[in-house]
Order: sequence, then structure tokens, then C-alpha cells
Amino acid sequence: MMVNGPRQCGKTTLVREFTSRNRTYITLDDDTVLEAVRDDPSGFVRGLDMAIVDEVQRAPELLRTIKKSVDADRRPGRFLLTGSANVLALPQVSESLAGRMEIITLLPLGRSEILGKPPTFLENALAGKIAKPFEIIIGDDLVGAVLAGGYAEMLRRKDQKRRRAWAHDYIKAIVERDIRDIADLDKLAQMPRLLQVLAHHSGQLTNFSQLGGQIGLNDKTTRKYVAIIEQLFLVHRVEPWFRNQLKRLVKTPKLHFIDSGLLAVTVGATEERVAKDRSILGPLLETFLFSEVMKQTSWLDETCRLHYYRDKDQDEVDIVVESESGAIVGLEIKAGATVKAGDFRGLRKLSEASGRNFKLGLVLYDSENTVPFGDNLFAAPISCVWG
Repeated sequence: MMVNGPRQCGKTTLVREFTSRNRTYITLDDDTVLEAVRDDPSGFVRGLDMAIVDEVQRAPELLRTIKKSVDADRRPGRFLLTGSANVLALPQVSESLAGRMEIITLLPLGRSEILGKPPTFLENALAGKIAKPFEIIIGDDLVGAVLAGGYAEMLRRKDQKRRRAWAHDYIKAIVERDIRDIADLDKLAQMPRLLQVLAHHSGQLTNFSQLGGQIGLNDKTTRKYVAIIEQLFLVHRVEPWFRNQLKRLVKTPKLHFIDSGLLAVTVGATEERVAKDRSILGPLLETFLFSEVMKQTSWLDETCRLHYYRDKDQDEVDIVVESESGAIVGLEIKAGATVKAGDFRGLRKLSEASGRNFKLGLVLYDSENTVPFGDNLFAAPISCVWG
């Protein structure tokens, strides 16, 4: 089994807590152990059985050796791996363990996890119902939740300065070490600047030539570097929704930061700045809610995919959830406390395009009230997302 996800999201704590004490625990964050693995991966694996190997992305060559060991001895549960990168997407791994292991992706905490209550929002939405919030947070409390994000270390730090310091150190560590572990880049020094550019474009249509041009990278290099940032679970690519699925493969994607707290620190957003300029909150809130919905998709029995909708008239829906059975839910996000009929323009078009598959369209806004705006269309509190 592989448990992957961003650093500091709780992978090691989880696997050590839910496995027996007689398992051998090995971390490749130990440079001496890492050197031994790289020097003789076959010899290293030969003596292992029922082992946890932590941060396996630091030695991708180890996976080929584990594959041989698993092929020779198919007893389940012999290796429990964790990784802070999507190892199976790494070019160094010519033979993956795909089909030989189950992969679980762990992300930063969702709001419902913080509250200690299982969410029902997405399950209800796919059935055409609106979940009742466990708690209502609006105004300054909502801003605080968005800026804090879901990393446990940021949530523990109530002081904004300490929170920002941790986030800066976290990003620096990823750039200076994790990227080096999985890729050989000619322009590694450009990575911090590329992250800054991506942060300021989070949730927007992605023009790779334009993004790279701001820091002197060409289209091809920018795509390569962004793919590496995706593999490290800092950003997530979102493809557009079309009735014709083939069109999704050739249209412009969006990129979302996976955690709104890291995004806020990267763009320099603080509670004081948001109080002076509420427009700063919009992209952060969209990222926050995208992340909340993405986490809930992994908790459903049915596979779901996330998209966005945008037509030739530039009418949009921020998040489109499509289930394996074809059910469609549209979510439009507003940072304000007022909703108008025009805010449903994109959702109405999505409903027409989806036909009977359209189950629910919500404009999520900063309020306590749920208000109907037509068949299966409602203005609903943002807080219902963790209901």
C-alpha cells in the first residue's frame, strides 16, 4: 500500500498509529539510510518484511526493487510506503507498482475533520439535497478559516506571524530539497518565482506561455516545472467540463493551490489586508472550497471528478462535480453576502447542457440563509459545504 500526499499532512502519524508495533520503520529522510538505499537497493530490500518505508520519493529506484520482491512473494501488506510526491508519475520510475498496490492520497485537514464530524455535503448534493451545516461561520470567522487552511501546523499557530513563518519555511524546504529529489532542473532557482506567479493566477485559466514569460521560461519548460509542482501536491490541475468528453482533453485547464493557507501566505494575504480590500478574499475562498470538495470526493464510494464550466459567452461555474454515474452538481462561489439572479447565469447554462443529469446548482455565499432561485438552484451558506 502507498499513502501519498503533501509533506506535513499526517501520513507518517497515520501509518504508524494504524499499524502493529512489530513493523520495521524506515525513513528516507535519514540521509544515512538514504545513502544505503541508493548504494544497494536490492540488498536493502532483501532483509525487509512487513516494513514501513517513509518518504519513498527520495529514492524512486527503490520501487523497482520492491516490485521484484512483491512479484516473488505476493503476501499482502509486506510493504507500506509513504511519499510526499506522486511517485507513479515520476519519469525515473520506468516500472511502477501500479496494479500491485493500493494508493491512498492524504490531504491537509478538511473543515469537517477539524470539527470531528463526517461530511455529508457532496453525497447530499449528488442526490439533489443541501446538507445542513454543523456550524455557521461568516464574516471575519470565515476569513480566518480560509487564511488558516488545513495544515495542522498552521492551525496550531494562532499568531499570524508564526503561521506565515511556518508556511515560508515549508515552501522553502520543498523547493530546496523535495524538488531536487524528483527532478534534475536547469533553472531550479526559478521555482520560487514560478510558485509566486501560479499563486497570483490560482483559479484562473492557465496560459503556460504567459505564466512562464513573466519569469523568463518558455512554454515547454513552464509545463514541465508546473507538472513537478503538481507531483508535490502544491497545486491541482482542473480540466473544463464539456458534454463531449474528448473536448476536455484539448481545452485550457485551471490550476488551484491545494491549500488556501499556503496560497494566502504566498500572495501575502492577511486578515488586515482582506479587511481593507475584500476582493482579495475571492480567489482564496475559491481555493478553500475547491480543496474542501476535492477532499470529500475521496470519501465517497462512487468516483467523482472535478471540473469547471466556461462557455463562449464567458459564463462560468467555478466547480462542476461529475459522478461516475453521470450526476452533475454545479457550485458558484461568492465572497459577498448578497446573491442576485445574474449569479446563476452559468449554473442555468450548465443545467441546460446536463439535462436530467443536473442534480443541484448552488451559489455559495457569506450568509446563514438558503434561498431558492429556480428548479434545483439555490443560494446557500458556504458553511453547508462541511455539513
